[in-house]
Amino acid sequence: MTPIDRRSVLRAGAGAAACGTLAAGCADDAGPPTGPAADTPRPAPTPRRFPGRPAEITHGPRDGDRVALIFHDQGVPALTEAVLAEAERAGARLTVLEVGSWLDGNPRLARRSLGGGHDLGNHTQRHLSISEMTEQEAYAEITGCAEREITGCAERLRRLTGSIGTWFRPSRARRATPLVTSLVRRAGFSHVLCYDVGSLDVTSPGASAVTRHVTGRIRRGPEVSLHLGHADTVAAMPALLDELDRRGMRAVTTTELLS
Repeated sequence: MTPIDRRSVLRAGAGAAACGTLAAGCADDAGPPTGPAADTPRPAPTPRRFPGRPAEITHGPRDGDRVALIFHDQGVPALTEAVLAEAERAGARLTVLEVGSWLDGNPRLARRSLGGGHDLGNHTQRHLSISEMTEQEAYAEITGCAEREITGCAERLRRLTGSIGTWFRPSRARRATPLVTSLVRRAGFSHVLCYDVGSLDVTSPGASAVTRHVTGRIRRGPEVSLHLGHADTVAAMPALLDELDRRGMRAVTTTELLS
């Protein structure tokens, strides 16, 4: 990747952040993304099952050269597109976990993620603390409640892509409770996707701090938690991907990591 490419991505992210302070949805008015990744139709992935793997997955094989970068999706749409574009220019593939209420205003970004070859998953409907909910409330966040005419994240993904998503990740929780795990299985997912390396990017510590924090904790087969709605995350991507490459590691989807 050339320096010009990277500067373009960072400028797009910075401009999106400024746009978001005025109107959270203004980036979506610019029209859909262009290019091969955005235009290539791909079949909607279904929930994956990996026999022998636990119900809650936090990392992949420790003897390989791959890493899964798992992004939670909310915030200014152009920041999402900037991260996806940076990953694709570097030949990296991500795991993108969508929030249903965010998809209401940005439906095309579900298909955009799939078009770039990334995993697409469910991160609940409203991104509230799912561990503190009742069984009925938590299930509605995951998939919906027909009796009360509540549409959850799984149903939104199904309407947009034909699938409820490849993975489920609990909101505002690093691990899933036994209740949430059982509800996830009822909804059609075989595993709960978690992580073993955090990034601190939600605290906006600066791009270099995000890169140092992640690369200082990475070992073989990790699942790294990142966020798409933060400009620091966009700015950290070039150095983070360069460092992974220097160590002989490749950023792949969670499905690829575990396969």
